[in-house]
Amino acid sequence: MARRKYGDPVGLRLTFVGPVFEWRGPAPYHFVAVPPPECEEIGEVAAEVTYGWGMIPVRVALGDSEWETALWPRDGGYVVPVRDWVREAEGVDLGQVVEVTLDVVARA
Repeated sequence: MARRKYGDPVGLRLTFVGPVFEWRGPAPYHFVAVPPPECEEIGEVAAEVTYGWGMIPVRVALGDSEWETALWPRDGGYVVPVRDWVREAEGVDLGQVVEVTLDVVARA
């Protein structure tokens, strides 16, 4: 079996909608929660792609913006970090429902 290179898609693309929420810590972060059915699909490939702490590398698309990040595990599921530049570029406000597309990618 050929080994995937870092950043290669693993063949799992998910599209879902959800509201943008703020999670306060030392600095505020903004996220969209991955719905439970999609979390189950991610769980099927998680061991293959995680690089530790349950983080899942992904490519994300929201509107016309695309970026690479990792899903954060939270409360038995995952959340997608939405960077400030994305929120600004797409005119996204807290509480706004957005459509997110994820491509799960191979780890290093």
